[in-house]
Amino acid sequence: MQGEGFLAIWSDVEAARETDYLHWLTREHTTERLGVDGFIAVRVFRAIADDVRRFLILYELERPDALSGRAYLDRLNAPTPWSRRIMPILENFVRGGGRRVVSRGVGRGGYVAAVTSSETPAVAESTVAGLAARDRIAAVHLLETDEAKTSIRTQERSLRPRDASFETLLLVEGLDREAIGTALSAFPSVLPDGIAASDVPLYAHMFALDGRRRS
Repeated sequence: MQGEGFLAIWSDVEAARETDYLHWLTREHTTERLGVDGFIAVRVFRAIADDVRRFLILYELERPDALSGRAYLDRLNAPTPWSRRIMPILENFVRGGGRRVVSRGVGRGGYVAAVTSSETPAVAESTVAGLAARDRIAAVHLLETDEAKTSIRTQERSLRPRDASFETLLLVEGLDREAIGTALSAFPSVLPDGIAASDVPLYAHMFALDGRRRS
């Protein structure tokens, strides 16, 4: 990941609205966000599960302060007509942004495990390094939410039925799904209580945009 900050967003979409949502996301929304000062790049992932249309959007930020910057808040308080149509239909919406605590590994994997926690777990830097050293793991990132910046009230937020959030997010990027499951099984301490490695949601990469390289 680039930069010191992040913003991660999940949402579900009904089948009948999926194409409209994906066109909005890839043809307007992500481009608009990367026009905001401090937003570097974005990747979009889709959950690997039958009959599930759940998407993960991961923004890379120069600094966590971009989340409370005037440029970003101005966008959130002036949603486009297309955004006004999309926001109310998003289900199981989860959003959190803040700082990148530690990253290990090189590059980006085609598959990602997303382990969220409502508490701040004691994940040591050595554990992140150990995960990243496992076979066919590209990179591992430990991210921590800034609640104050994430919970700012805006017009765009008021369009959604309900927002949930999280304290921390552990992202494990792998070259294949099996490698991620094996790596997580080797480090059960990073998983919330009662959650097995096989229960961790996996996502496949489907879209990316780099704000610094757009023409």
